[in-house]
Amino acid sequence: MTKAFSEQEVLALARRAYQEGSATFEIERANCALLVIDMQDEFVKPHWTPFWVPEATRQVPQIKRLLEACRAYRVPVIYTAFARTHHYLDRPLAGPFMPNRYAEEDAAWFRAGTIWSELAPQEDEIVLYKPSYGAFYDTPLETILKNLHKDTVIICGTLTNFCCGTTARQAYERGFKVVFGSDITATDDPAMQQPELQVLRKGFARVLALEEILTELSS
Repeated sequence: MTKAFSEQEVLALARRAYQEGSATFEIERANCALLVIDMQDEFVKPHWTPFWVPEATRQVPQIKRLLEACRAYRVPVIYTAFARTHHYLDRPLAGPFMPNRYAEEDAAWFRAGTIWSELAPQEDEIVLYKPSYGAFYDTPLETILKNLHKDTVIICGTLTNFCCGTTARQAYERGFKVVFGSDITATDDPAMQQPELQVLRKGFARVLALEEILTELSS
């Protein structure tokens, strides 16, 4: 006979998955690539734009540690950035209607897609210029990962609940294993960090702190 579940039971199950759930896949270093999402001047350079994410600036030393570890372990590093691509004709048409846009956006911002100097890519590292939130949307990222024979992506950068979270969801839907850094991703409103991590933890990614990721990579 099929068990009947009370409302309280299903609510408790959901809450447990959001707060305590953990994906069960193993992290195999040889199968990993690091995605550094949008750590560019517009988000990281203090006081320069209304899009500045102060927490992203504070996390630069942490992300740098992960970069250095991945380079030492020969884990490929792929950067993303918003930039002026295809005369802006590759953007979602509904974008301009969203309240996260500012009138000054058409000034000098989000054109060159310059990665913050302390995290600058090395010569052999790829920088993908993307037209929207997710790094898989209208970019060759999936093809690049498959050509590198990588089935696991480690995500750091900003914003947790926009570009990082959308990339995690897109990676999951394409069959990739997702490792999401809990303290190496940042939001423009810190109150939004934990809710996004809880959703990703339940359904899309293995959510780990930097020290946990470094331990996994070292072993």
